Amino acid sequence: MNKFKLSILTMAIATAGVSSYSYAQQTEDSKATPAKEEQIEVIGITGFRGSLQKAQAVKMSENSIVEVLSAEDIGKLPDTSVAESLARLPGLAGERRNGRTSGLSVRGFNENYVGTSLNGRELLGMGDNRGVEYDLYPSEIVSTAMVYKTPDASLMAQGIGGTVDLQTVRPLTAEDTFVVNLNYEQNDQEAGNPDFDDHGHKASINYVDKFVDDKLGFALVLSSIESPRQEQQFRGWGYPEAATTKGAPGVTVPDDTFILGGHDTFTRSAMLERDSIAAIVEYDASDDLKVKFDALYIDFNETDVRRGLEEGMAEWGTGAYTITEVQNGLATAAYHDGFFSVIRNDAREQDADLKTFGLNLEYNINDNWTSELDLSTGKVDKTITDVESYSGVGRAGGLGPDNRPITARSWVMTPSGAMFGAHPTIATVDLTDPSIIRLAGPQAWGGSLAPVPAFQNTGDGYGPTTAQDGFVNQPIFEEELDSVRLQFNGVVEWGIFTGLETGVVYKDRTKSKVNNGAYLTANVWPNSDAIPDVLGVADLSFVGINGVLAYDSLALYNNGYYIATDAAFLENGRFGDTYEINEKITTLYGMLDINTDAGSIPVTGNIGVQIVKSDQEGFGFNASSGSDRYTNAVPVSGGADYTDVLPSMNLSFEVADSQFVRTAVSKVMSRPRMDDLRPNSQVTFNFNDTNILDDDPLNSAFAGNAGNSELKPLEADQFDLSYENYYHDNGFIAASFFYKDLKNWHRNITLINDFSDYYIPGYHQTSAQATPPNAPPATFLGRLDIRQDGLTGFVRGYEVQASVPFDIIDEVLDGFGLVASATFMDGELDDGGRVPGLSEEIYTLTAYYERAGFEVRVSGTKRDQFATETRGISLSLAPTVDQGSELWDAQIGYDFSESGIDALDGLRVSLQGQNLTDEKTIQNNPGDPRQVTQYQSFGRNFLLGLNYKF
Repeated sequence: MNKFKLSILTMAIATAGVSSYSYAQQTEDSKATPAKEEQIEVIGITGFRGSLQKAQAVKMSENSIVEVLSAEDIGKLPDTSVAESLARLPGLAGERRNGRTSGLSVRGFNENYVGTSLNGRELLGMGDNRGVEYDLYPSEIVSTAMVYKTPDASLMAQGIGGTVDLQTVRPLTAEDTFVVNLNYEQNDQEAGNPDFDDHGHKASINYVDKFVDDKLGFALVLSSIESPRQEQQFRGWGYPEAATTKGAPGVTVPDDTFILGGHDTFTRSAMLERDSIAAIVEYDASDDLKVKFDALYIDFNETDVRRGLEEGMAEWGTGAYTITEVQNGLATAAYHDGFFSVIRNDAREQDADLKTFGLNLEYNINDNWTSELDLSTGKVDKTITDVESYSGVGRAGGLGPDNRPITARSWVMTPSGAMFGAHPTIATVDLTDPSIIRLAGPQAWGGSLAPVPAFQNTGDGYGPTTAQDGFVNQPIFEEELDSVRLQFNGVVEWGIFTGLETGVVYKDRTKSKVNNGAYLTANVWPNSDAIPDVLGVADLSFVGINGVLAYDSLALYNNGYYIATDAAFLENGRFGDTYEINEKITTLYGMLDINTDAGSIPVTGNIGVQIVKSDQEGFGFNASSGSDRYTNAVPVSGGADYTDVLPSMNLSFEVADSQFVRTAVSKVMSRPRMDDLRPNSQVTFNFNDTNILDDDPLNSAFAGNAGNSELKPLEADQFDLSYENYYHDNGFIAASFFYKDLKNWHRNITLINDFSDYYIPGYHQTSAQATPPNAPPATFLGRLDIRQDGLTGFVRGYEVQASVPFDIIDEVLDGFGLVASATFMDGELDDGGRVPGLSEEIYTLTAYYERAGFEVRVSGTKRDQFATETRGISLSLAPTVDQGSELWDAQIGYDFSESGIDALDGLRVSLQGQNLTDEKTIQNNPGDPRQVTQYQSFGRNFLLGLNYKF
């Protein structure tokens, strides 16, 4: 048994990307094993079973409670995406965004509350906040991924959920290799837009070699991908209360009956393009000095179009509706007319690049002590250009309703939203007919342009409400992170303590957002154009509508077709969401390794503490409307400094051969969200006549919201307990319990504020049609929403997992196996809120067969509903509830190295199917799952892969 344990542990240590010193501190055998000897002892196992065995070996060797993902071979994770592979680990769950697994929750906390690092250094993401979008990092660069569910004092990228450390290959201990990967990708859902493909490709090269008598190692990864996505989307505006008088003959509409108030329905096509370069250089300069340099560059671009319809319906779009069916408080069938449909040709381009560089110097002070200096820098630039373009049967305020055909439809509610049909008495307008569709806004939605002189009333009935033919949101994000780490590792003989690690880490981080936006007006306003360069028809048959005309709105914007009016001086929220956050964090830490016996039971572990000093400062604007109705933006700043103490202890008891009981107690934290730290505030005014005349401050026309640059980190006291039984070199069972006592969650609070200083006579008043007309507000008091510390709560959960090779049942089953897990969680915040990312149940399953070169794998993941975010107005993040998903993938392949055909030695072919059941993403109002707010269908995805190892 000891020989078996040493063999797989040695193999794990030699696996590229696994830090050899972490386990070396725990066993005397490891300390004496040189790197070259480690490499020689590696067992030549490849493929999925090899990756499971490597991962199991590392998991077994750790004192913390961890999950491990290991590459099958150089440049080949078990899945095509880092995010997909991580989402299969116990206690983790992936979140699909626009059809691609991108977000990740660890033990009920989404990626904003999970620390992520690359080779131990905190990793920047490309998202709006701290969270990392894991699908943006090419799987080819990852040799091993470690998920630390319990922290130790040496982990600098901590989070309440845990820490994900992506590790690249280490060329001096990895096998010399040259690998080429080629993939062809095909989506089975035909492109709904005529100018996008439903197929793509992926290509990568991995090269590892050694020079100078194996003292200089070099690894290079080149990766390029074009990945398509198709989507059919229905988005419900909401569900207002229906009028009781709107029932058809024989249909009773009770009080408190709700009805769909409008919809956006789109067919979406997207193409992700990503080019990546990763390089690692290792150099053993002498017996005492080791140098490692690594660099990563990612150039990311995703373009998508969303073409479809925006239509107001009952109450919110028209009063001309009739309800034909009511079920349990919801109108499930009706018909309506009286709304001019808005054809939407929207386009979004996300352009980002990431650069990160790291230099590590390791110096042996003597036989017992090692020093290490680590320097790194990273930068991310990201720009989103999101163009909305409106067209329809003519400009609002133009020829009049007698000459513009009104859209009339019937509809029924289904589990995927509304399904539309013909109106019982009014003919359907053909929105694919170029002869009646004009490039102009058919709805009078341009009231915000009222202060702009160019759009004042022309005398012919045209004014600012007719001047909005589109909009562009263009937020720009920049983020930089520099860090320095100095640490010392050594052997001590202090009773039960056998090793010491201590050090200091300094991080300087800056993130900024400029929330650009502009109103778009056709350059022929107040006239209108026919659609230029019609591309074809965008298909909406999935909701019973034949389609709409398709054209390239992004090209129109880039080519200067539109008059762009800067929204920053018309919308207070633009400056209210423009900010820069600076953080300077110094961490002193110390950790003692434990190696002792409790009677006859070996005990290993560590105990340590981090002392974290934070200095944070935010810069932004206080935004309100001035007397000229333009935005007043006053620069503002704020910040705080404070110190946190984070103790931790991990203990591992080997209660029997290869059976461990692990326990851990710790205090963990996640730094505040970046957008919460903005010092900005903004004042808004609701021009609804009802609000203006209401003297209740909570329902008045005035309101405001603000960030809080003095927020302190979210904290939790954490307890963990697990049992792990490694009964086979490729099999184990484990069960875990965890409890997180949340100490300082952030929440919105509402204060009553006096807004009289922001009142503009003649502007902040009721409409001329109100009763009384042109009246000032009934009160100048209103609600001010602000983020605050201090909310408490809890999350607890149970995890069970097993890896079972079937050859333990019978040798005939050699090659078959099963990996499965189940996670059960509950938790809440004391104000009744939900923890973002928490699903009460998560299941994963992978069944595999691998023998004689044949590889077959079927994998499934399932999670139930969870709180998340979606992009709302101005691309801002808005809370929503995702109903969860059940995703099934499969892969079949053959490794010709087992074929005996010399000419094909090194070639591996595979066919992978993703989302085989065409799982939908559904979001709805929390009170009634029938009230669908968003439905998305993405289709199945297939990849044909060739992997050749020279």
